[in-house]
Amino acid sequence: MSKLEEQLQKNILILDGAMGTMLQEYKFSEEDFRGERFKDWPVSVQGNNDLLSLTQPEAIATIHRKYFEAGADIVETNTFSATTIAMADYKMEELVDELNYESARIAKEVAVTLTKENPEKPRFVAGAIGPTNKTASMSPDVNDPGFRAISFEELRVAYKQQAKALIEGGVDILLVETVFDTLNAKAALFAIDELKEELQLDIPIMVSGTITDASGRTLSGQTAEAFLISVSHIPLLSVGFNCALGAKQLTPHLEVLNRFASSGVSAYPNAGLPNAFGEYDQDAEEMASQIKEYLEKGLVNILGGCCGTTPEHIKAIAEIAKEYDPRKIVKPEFSTLYDRNDE
Repeated sequence: MSKLEEQLQKNILILDGAMGTMLQEYKFSEEDFRGERFKDWPVSVQGNNDLLSLTQPEAIATIHRKYFEAGADIVETNTFSATTIAMADYKMEELVDELNYESARIAKEVAVTLTKENPEKPRFVAGAIGPTNKTASMSPDVNDPGFRAISFEELRVAYKQQAKALIEGGVDILLVETVFDTLNAKAALFAIDELKEELQLDIPIMVSGTITDASGRTLSGQTAEAFLISVSHIPLLSVGFNCALGAKQLTPHLEVLNRFASSGVSAYPNAGLPNAFGEYDQDAEEMASQIKEYLEKGLVNILGGCCGTTPEHIKAIAEIAKEYDPRKIVKPEFSTLYDRNDE
């Protein structure tokens, strides 16, 4: 953690871009997703990108390498949906340990190789922990508002399994990302806290929420400040936002985090807003020019890209970020957050 924190104080760290966007370029078929091992699997697996860590590991390693070579300091493992909860869609719950371990191992292998080539630029791996496809705060049934499709305990167990396998695979950071329901995230953080105690391991944690629309709130209804308060009970390497919005639309929410957060602040927005076909048109130059506002205002410590971004986007962001100092990590003079040191 000390090496990572040291880098965070010196430079704006660059996170990678979208894994899914890069995988789309391969145009993998159902057979490619299955590989030989899963050729007789009873349900369709096309679209299960996490499975590609087992069936197309070279493609995953190549994407990680491209992002590192574009200037990324941190890459995320290919494990966004690698929980028993999300894998139930493909009847692949029993593969969760292997999916997370192998995804972490692949990314770590690339990181170690490139760090050896250039020790002045250490490379790190963040274990990606997605939100799952169920929400603990809201009912999926408009006719039964009290119904919940998942419990806090079920989430805790699933997240703990995922985090343990990621740690065993060699990740340097755990990244709880694309948080649309903070109760889900709190289950993940609770599970990670348990693991840290059991393993006697102080692994850094990043948390990244997602503002879903122009209301400036998460899907479960929290503002940026409320989201920050909800996750500030645990020591974090960084807190931030990703996905849903483009760089320009994310600025006011990062300003809130900058004002109140006592950890680092991260941002990895989409390449603009999607067009009518759900595609992202913003090129690398335009996205970097919008992200420049973050840098001029001193809002961020970690920068990357989400949906629609490629190594070209990350290269442009990394180039522009070199010209700026990272946001200073200090305790805010005034904060609405509960401070345990005041007890």
